[in-house]
Amino acid sequence: MQICGHVPGAIGRIVELHGRYYAREWRFGRYFEAKVANELGELLARFNPTRDGFWIAAEGEEIAGGIAIDGSGAPGPARLRFFIVDDARRGAGLGEQLMRAALDFCRSAGHRHVFLTTFAGLDAARALYERHGFVLTEERPDRTWGVELTEQRFDLHMNH
Repeated sequence: MQICGHVPGAIGRIVELHGRYYAREWRFGRYFEAKVANELGELLARFNPTRDGFWIAAEGEEIAGGIAIDGSGAPGPARLRFFIVDDARRGAGLGEQLMRAALDFCRSAGHRHVFLTTFAGLDAARALYERHGFVLTEERPDRTWGVELTEQRFDLHMNH
């Protein structure tokens, strides 16, 4: 498995991974999938390699996961987004590799503060975030996706 940048088809595959997983496990519908497609497309359309990052995990032509850093809020915090690993590859260290690539980029790009939003119940992801120093800073009820969730924000203050 290789960690690399954008390749043709990466946007569609990352959207597909999100759409399938969150529909099956959390009953999110087309609004969620469309929002992921729109926002990932928007990030990559305005991509600035000095502040933004996008990585995929690929084996040959197969894309098995991805992660992005949206640094458009500079000098404010960068945002970790679109983090997903294919069902068949979960638990094999791929998420760790993607997270390391994203956070190494943040350090080299001078991002001193990174945040992400997620929701309660994604326990393996939360454990990974916390292993990398992210701290839960906010929780609130949310119905954006059509089901009752507890939205969470995690923040990481980088040591350079």
